[in-house]
Amino acid sequence: MTTPSKNLMLLGTRKGLFIFELDGNSTWQFRSHTHIGIPIAYAMLDHRSGILWACQDHGHWGQKLVRSRDLGETWEEVTAPAYPDGEQIINSFATGGKTEKKPATLRYLWCMAEGGDDRPDRLFIGTEPGGLFVSEDGGDSWSLVRGLWDHPSRTEGNWFGGGRDDAGIHSIIIDPNDSARILIGVSCAGVFESTDDGTTWNPRNTGLRADFLPNPDAEVGQDPHLVVMCPSHTDALWQQNHCGIFRSTDGAKTWQDAGERDGGPANFGFAIAVDQRDPDTAWVVPGLSDERRVTVGAALVVCRTEDGGKSWQQLRNGLPQDHAYDIVYRHALDLHGETLAFGSTTGNVYTSLDRGDTWHCLGTNLPPVYSIRFAVAHESPK
Repeated sequence: MTTPSKNLMLLGTRKGLFIFELDGNSTWQFRSHTHIGIPIAYAMLDHRSGILWACQDHGHWGQKLVRSRDLGETWEEVTAPAYPDGEQIINSFATGGKTEKKPATLRYLWCMAEGGDDRPDRLFIGTEPGGLFVSEDGGDSWSLVRGLWDHPSRTEGNWFGGGRDDAGIHSIIIDPNDSARILIGVSCAGVFESTDDGTTWNPRNTGLRADFLPNPDAEVGQDPHLVVMCPSHTDALWQQNHCGIFRSTDGAKTWQDAGERDGGPANFGFAIAVDQRDPDTAWVVPGLSDERRVTVGAALVVCRTEDGGKSWQQLRNGLPQDHAYDIVYRHALDLHGETLAFGSTTGNVYTSLDRGDTWHCLGTNLPPVYSIRFAVAHESPK
């Protein structure tokens, strides 16, 4: 007997977790709203275990980590990652050479990732202030990945905050063909790679550009906004960077500028998605600039390239073209097959079932959207 499955869309918002379910092949239907009034920084479904995870940002009460084994019907709190006593945040890169130190405490649970199909109990969490945590027991306990935390570029003070108080890990990529290969994106430090299960790490920022630094080509200090990998071509990676859109075809060893430099909108932004089969196809939702975080020309547009960034197509069908000021956070765009969805800081959510050619509005009165992730949930046959 086949196991029934549900196509879900998970929305982490400022006022809780919303779950929508695809009705047949055409319409997203509201399923549930949980953690009402609590900011959900990130939510994901572990396809290996069927467990739904949510990172809660309680502000005054701190960071909480919760999970559900029944698709959000009931929840349990688990122990969140914690920095060991005595760990320090060290900053000299952004302070004119003067070294500043302060205690390292958990400030934000920024993202989560599965640890590989061959490691069914392994999970990762990226945090501010720049620590990567791993669990080997399905999230019951967490430990700091020492090889990254103790990397000389961090201990020498060359990691710093990009838009938040301290450096933060927002991208965690596990090679689907080799779970010992891990890539992470740090704002601000750059892309780092481990090929030995997290024991040692190397910066992978050659070809990137940090226009805000005295040395734009610095090995460390780059500001990726989000890094993604093509699952079927694991040497193909894309990133939406503070200073443009970049692409790698050699496993992040080098990066090439793939954004529009002729005045087109595909340049600044936060979110990026890559096709699961075609490494040359990617989507971004542009903004005007870091200083002016609004849409380009007060019109909402998604841009798609199908030739590795040589050219970009503007996808506007179904999106508002007047008085639209939506900005899309780095985790608030996702792709599954032909389906895309994104949500904005103004509580608007748009979906497309045809790779972005046409868009449909799911809602305009939702809370600000922090993350959108598609998930396929398998249910036991009755």
